[in-house]
Order: sequence, then C-alpha cells, then structure tokens
Amino acid sequence: MDTFNPGRQLAQQDGARSAAATQSASAEFLTFRLGAEEYGIDILRVQEIRSYEEPTRIANAPSFIKGVVNLRGVIVPVVDLRIKLNCEKVEYNGFTVVIVLNVHGRVVGAVVDSVSDVLALGQELIKPAPDMNTTVDTSFITGIASVGERMLILMDIEALMSSADMGLMDHSARLQ
Repeated sequence: MDTFNPGRQLAQQDGARSAAATQSASAEFLTFRLGAEEYGIDILRVQEIRSYEEPTRIANAPSFIKGVVNLRGVIVPVVDLRIKLNCEKVEYNGFTVVIVLNVHGRVVGAVVDSVSDVLALGQELIKPAPDMNTTVDTSFITGIASVGERMLILMDIEALMSSADMGLMDHSARLQ
C-alpha cells in the first residue's frame, strides 16, 4: 500500500521543475554545412529533409531563388543558401539536400551542402555573434556555439527567409 509522503511529493515536484527549467535553458538545432562552415537552425522550423531535385526556374527571380518544386500538391519556393550567403563554391552532388522549412506559416525549401545532426545546446554554450562593423547583413545570426572542435553559426532562419530582399513573405500581412 502506498502511503502519503509529503517529502517525496515535494522532491518529485522539484525534480519536475528542474527538468522543465533544463528544457527551457536548452534548444535543439539542426546542423548543416555550407562550404567549410557549419550552421544551426531551430529544429522546430524544420518540416522535413529531402534529396535535391532540380526545381522549375521562375523567370526574373534572383539567382539564389532556384525555382519551385511541387511538394505533395504544395508549390514550394527553393532558396539556395549557398548562393544567398555568398559561399565560394556551389556544387550539386549526392550530399546536397533541401531542408523544408515552415516560416511564418509558409513552406520554403533551403538548399544546403549536407545535413550533419541535431544538437541540444544549453544557453551557456551559445555566445553572441561578434559585431563585424561592416555593410554585411548579419542580423539573422543569433549566436556562435562551440561544441568540442566544432564552431556553429546559429541563425534565425525565419529572419533570413522573411527579409525583404528574399521576396518570399508578404510583409504587409505580417505587420498587421
């Protein structure tokens, strides 16, 4: 027979609170490669990962918008992050994948060199991005994380994909 033990009940509540605090103090990131650099994005924005297939090109689109693909009846714009972020070499091979994202309720594909893994990072591992004092837009970089020998550039994929130069989001609808 189980008896009421207030000490045990308080210990269980404290354990549940500390587990919840630990979960809120860390976040999970999908890591991927663009050239020699490794990036991380919030795993909650990722819908799926697909092998690269040549999209249908859209006339007059910027070079980083590769075109569109039909994903189970949904027309999805595909952005090559390697071109968008000025990687030196853009090569399509067997490792090239498209990360399908859900950004502000819209589905968007992002082409990357390869996907690495999913990492849970505590706030203590994430350092602020350095101020570069350049004309380069780094507003989408949320921090830098060192994990062993790895240096991860953490990015706000929603901010990048919804920037005005991308032309993928209706800014007037978001501002209301």
